[in-house]
Amino acid sequence: MVVHFHPPPERPAAAKREGPDLPEQDVVVNGTVITAREIAAEMQHHPADTAEAAWNAAAQALVIRHLLETAAAARGLDPQDEESLDALLAAEVPVPMVDEAASRRWHAAHPERFGVPDLWEASHILIAADPEDAPAREVARGKAEVLLAEIEMDPARLPALARLHSDCPSRREGGHLGQVARGSTVPEFEAALAALRPGQVSGEVIASRYGLHVVQLHAHAPAIVPDFDSIAERVAADLGAQSWREGVRQYIAILASRARIEGFAFDGAAAGPLVQ
Repeated sequence: MVVHFHPPPERPAAAKREGPDLPEQDVVVNGTVITAREIAAEMQHHPADTAEAAWNAAAQALVIRHLLETAAAARGLDPQDEESLDALLAAEVPVPMVDEAASRRWHAAHPERFGVPDLWEASHILIAADPEDAPAREVARGKAEVLLAEIEMDPARLPALARLHSDCPSRREGGHLGQVARGSTVPEFEAALAALRPGQVSGEVIASRYGLHVVQLHAHAPAIVPDFDSIAERVAADLGAQSWREGVRQYIAILASRARIEGFAFDGAAAGPLVQ
């Protein structure tokens, strides 16, 4: 088991440190100070869309590590030894038993984990606009609707218009995105692709957190999922690992609920992605 330190939640306030748009305070866990400088150093391991999100991820990661090290020390283990953390989690989080019925349900509910997902070949034009900026969003929508009307009259114009107007790096390829796998982009964009037939252009402008899109589908390869019996052991292992990670998340949430954490709002739900 390796504990990885990655993304989460909230914003705090107080201890001076250079760094634009970053919270400026230490975090204190049961009286132990995790300094703003330490959090800033940890940020390099947590790439995120914003500096604040990276700061929150780094702070959460260091809080989790401190909680686990404290729990290991309470068991008489060396908290600086990674194997001690493995031993701690092995003792506190039992390996779940997985039966065939549960495995079959997992296979049916998560086909994307066991086969080849839907693949779409598509092009688009993106008119970027911040969802929080309503006036800019309206201007972007108006521009996208004009482009959509032009493309509906002549779909062959999309590449030229993308090169002129798109805010996506794909503008250099005339808006062509190549193959897009299900799960690789935002849900609204995937929903638009799934609703189209090859050759079709979206009948309306598609809104996402990135802005407004005009979308054209070129081809679609449906998902391929192996039948359960051919991959039963793989499904059981995947479900067991997922259940164990959830057990670790719950254990960390319990440790956090018993701790006094100051200067940071710990997010128990977000602890899951940090632990693999």
